[in-house]
Amino acid sequence: MPLVIFDLDDTLVDRAGLVRRWATEWAADHALGADEVAWLVDADCGGYTPREAFFTAVRERLGLDEPVPTLIEACRERMVALVEPDPGALRALVLLRRAGWRIAIVTNGDTALQRAKIRRSGLDAVVDAIAVSGELGVGKPDPRIFEVAARRCGERLDGTGWMVGDSPQWDVVGGRGVGLRTIWLRHGRSWDDGLPAPDAAVDSLDEAVRILTGGESAGAPPSDRSGRMPP
Repeated sequence: MPLVIFDLDDTLVDRAGLVRRWATEWAADHALGADEVAWLVDADCGGYTPREAFFTAVRERLGLDEPVPTLIEACRERMVALVEPDPGALRALVLLRRAGWRIAIVTNGDTALQRAKIRRSGLDAVVDAIAVSGELGVGKPDPRIFEVAARRCGERLDGTGWMVGDSPQWDVVGGRGVGLRTIWLRHGRSWDDGLPAPDAAVDSLDEAVRILTGGESAGAPPSDRSGRMPP
């Protein structure tokens, strides 16, 4: 059966939106203005800032008394509570399953947090496998996490599968490294010409699904491709 692996944050779950909502609430609770909301969002850096470093900076900037671990745990709990099912993402995955695809989620992050987001969003009911870096000790772009996801789907990485995600390094470069074709969710960004190009760049999950179900529009197999991004 065909295999597709999806990233979680800002691919199937709108993490950027969650962070904005959390930052707005948190700033209001601490009597902070819009400038501090913007600072929190920027400092988060799309989730790439380690949580300890992020909340250490927050604590120092705002002169907070709460210890960093307490701030981290409160944020995690609230972020999970803010997660809601995305009907579009659920429809997309149901469509793929009905078309015969095996579907996995591969995500970097804390095991409890990532799995809680997957459950809250309803994604656990429409995928075949989940692989979280926190429980495996390795994360994207390490080949092993992709291999675990494929194996949990009962499949092998044989050059016919796909990776869909928003991170150039973790999803595209990582996916290509194990022979997956790749679809990049660009979110308004331009591709870094210094990196190997994805097979397709799209603006929505719907576009990605159309490529997967359309077959002929998805580009050449990894062994034959030129490395140029399709128009």
